[in-house]
Amino acid sequence: MSEEKIRHLEFIQSCIARMGQNSFQMKGWALTVVTALLALFAASIGENCNGNSWFVLIGIPPTLIFWCFDSYYLQQERKFRGVYNDVAGLTDESKRIDIKTFEMPLQKYSKGDYSFFNVAWSRTVWPLYLPIIVALATLGFLIKCQML
Repeated sequence: MSEEKIRHLEFIQSCIARMGQNSFQMKGWALTVVTALLALFAASIGENCNGNSWFVLIGIPPTLIFWCFDSYYLQQERKFRGVYNDVAGLTDESKRIDIKTFEMPLQKYSKGDYSFFNVAWSRTVWPLYLPIIVALATLGFLIKCQML
């Protein structure tokens, strides 16, 4: 393997690592924001056992936003992995995209596993965000209806 190809692969690998780190941070921030809002709700509970349900419901939009950001970063990571596999020659010859030295044509990786929808509903993303959203919506609804 040529020195240029090795450096190209190292550059792609650093992008993959950065996207993975960004995705991990989105998960951490989502949990931090939701936990902080639930702590504010718990602190708002008074003598009549009613807390401010807005602290619970307001956690839904940030969770959706973090889900989108996380999915975006994982989508970019998958695209960079596709580029890496093509540059390294790990992809089937029939499916391989011709890539010039130090080129990163992410726009060529858009369908199938590289689509935003497939990433957002992958087994590493939705099991974190969807239960949080459902739990917050259910808890907020129960509090609003004074069932809790």
